[in-house]
Amino acid sequence: MGTSTIGVSIAVPEPYGRLLQEARAGFGDPAAYAIPTHVTLLPPTEIDSGDLPALRRHLAKVAAAGRPFPMRLDGTDTFRPLSPVVYVHLADGTRECTQLQGEVRSGPVVRELQFPYHPHVTVAHGIAEEAMDRAYAALADFKATWTATGFALYEQGGDGVWRKMREYPFGVDTCGAVPHQQGARATHDAPLIP
Repeated sequence: MGTSTIGVSIAVPEPYGRLLQEARAGFGDPAAYAIPTHVTLLPPTEIDSGDLPALRRHLAKVAAAGRPFPMRLDGTDTFRPLSPVVYVHLADGTRECTQLQGEVRSGPVVRELQFPYHPHVTVAHGIAEEAMDRAYAALADFKATWTATGFALYEQGGDGVWRKMREYPFGVDTCGAVPHQQGARATHDAPLIP
């Protein structure tokens, strides 16, 4: 049995997702088009392919118990010098993302984090310092708002590109019936980041 590298994230919807992805490419980040714009819930994690069915069932239960919540991006920040990352700051939705990532990571695929969880949208990672400075300045006034209606499971291909395997809308049991908090639908696509 083989292994897969998977991740779970909330997509940044259009037009914001594409705008940030194109900006990331413009700063010279080679991963820009391999990683859809997103907020990570489970970072890249290698698992046995045989563990995927149990993970999918777990994610379906987490999503079925969830409810849509507002998200707002506002300005830039950085993890430098600890980590070579410039990101767009998540101003609303932090509490919900933090709770959600804990629930996602409590399932059959347990993953310890290298750093404390801090929801964000990466716009530059591991590139030249002057390009990181440009990213920080260029997106300092960036703002976006939307409602998170679910999350998705992604797999990284052999070519390094992250592809969506399945969406998990909040309030919907994707393994069976719709529970009482129905009506939410996922309306976005995206994956994960380092």
